[in-house]
Amino acid sequence: MSRNALIVRTALALLAFAGNSLLCRLALKATTIDAATFTSVRLLSASLALWLILHFSKRVRPSLGNWHSAAALFVYAAGFSLAYINLTAGTGALLLFSAVQITMIGAGLARGERLTALQTVGVVLAVAGLIGLVLPGLTAPPPASAALMILAGIAWGVYSLRGAGASDPTNVTAGNFIRTLPMTLIFSMMFFMQFHFDALGLIYAIASGAITSGIGYAIWYGVLPHLRATQAATLQLSVPVIAAFGAVFLLGEAASLRLLLASICILSGIALVIQQRARKKLS
Repeated sequence: MSRNALIVRTALALLAFAGNSLLCRLALKATTIDAATFTSVRLLSASLALWLILHFSKRVRPSLGNWHSAAALFVYAAGFSLAYINLTAGTGALLLFSAVQITMIGAGLARGERLTALQTVGVVLAVAGLIGLVLPGLTAPPPASAALMILAGIAWGVYSLRGAGASDPTNVTAGNFIRTLPMTLIFSMMFFMQFHFDALGLIYAIASGAITSGIGYAIWYGVLPHLRATQAATLQLSVPVIAAFGAVFLLGEAASLRLLLASICILSGIALVIQQRARKKLS
């Protein structure tokens, strides 16, 4: 893959990840679609998009994936949608990303990894930023919604850890998405009283599933072999920033000083951990 193609595809994947937050928030803010329906349509659309990609490339292996990873994927998607009923796109993306990274860093520590002094500073800075973001106050996010998004981030972190090193990540992801479909049926039945169909909301859900999830993940897994792990992790730091700016310019959401300061603390702290981990591996 040429350098220019790698840059373009990486940018498209990161925009897709940020687009998930923007589409979900837009659907739940500007239309009357309910969160459960949005989640179900998103997962169904992503499953279909990934299956079609694999079918036309003649690489379908439906046996890949597993129910435990699918459950983690479903918890992420459900928590994500329920949280965005009351969260702004920028705040939600930052909470999600922070929880994902802290979960993965915590898993490394549980496996016996040791932090350097600078990594410890980075973790403390990131956690302090997260606490500062959710502390009660005029611009604090609703506690229940913040908790749901953190749960979604933990689930995505678990999903990422379970899928690390997969030999065929696109097929594994497709298999996991397909396995979430029975869960979405139960989820929709649980929230049947809140069901509301909305044509525009349905379009946003399909776009979130087929384009920013299905195609977005396929693009990302295509560029991952060409990136060092540290590069991939660092590039993902841009996702909550893109989502926050997109929310301001596309959704008209306000950028609070609390969100700005928390973003600086969290992203700087996580970047410090990632970069120091890379230096340790090289030394």
